[in-house]
Amino acid sequence: MKPFNFKQFTISQDKCAMKIGTDAVLLGAWTSLNSNLSSILDIGAGTGVLSLMLAQRSNAELIDALEIDDNAYEQCVENFEQSPWGDRLFCYHASLEEFAEEIDDKYDLIICNPPFYSEDYKTKNEQRDLARFQDAMSFEHLIESVSKLLSENGRFSVVIPFHEENNFIELASKFNLYHNSILHVKGNPTSEIKRSLIEFSFLESKIKTTDLIIEIERHQYTEAYKDLTKDFYLKM
Repeated sequence: MKPFNFKQFTISQDKCAMKIGTDAVLLGAWTSLNSNLSSILDIGAGTGVLSLMLAQRSNAELIDALEIDDNAYEQCVENFEQSPWGDRLFCYHASLEEFAEEIDDKYDLIICNPPFYSEDYKTKNEQRDLARFQDAMSFEHLIESVSKLLSENGRFSVVIPFHEENNFIELASKFNLYHNSILHVKGNPTSEIKRSLIEFSFLESKIKTTDLIIEIERHQYTEAYKDLTKDFYLKM
């Protein structure tokens, strides 16, 4: 499989079950960054694309990634080392549970493109299943860990299926995490909302909700989508 070339970095993905997808790129581009951001944690890093996008977008001195799968961990490390920001990027090979228990650090931003397919069936590719299915990392386990690792004024940014939005927000509130902004993503003008990108913090505020349509028709992208991803995609 050929590497995926972005404008300022390249992602090798031949060892990873989960390849580069629209969800991750949207999340990495949409997530808001404070000017005083110093530390970032990417949970379930996969290829490392979110960490690399945030390294490009921010001056954060410390960007930690967490990946449990052996092959994905190796690939993430390789992608970090080959990037222009290798000195700011570090990947831990551990489960979220281990990491949350052992790390005392708090992060200004936590970002996650979690495995969220909770359907009953599974494929014959166990590695892909681990990456894809919710039982690899339940939403409640994710949110509880985030609540321990997030700094007092930090933000948590996540992408989930739209139909899970209310459930996820309710779970987060139990750990005093409140949604501050939401982006609803549709594939085209007539399709249903497919994804929710949500940003949380420990502070309750007026909720900002916006919508994004990716394509007007097949391969004809909207100006809003092009504007959001133009710093990353070569063809935008």
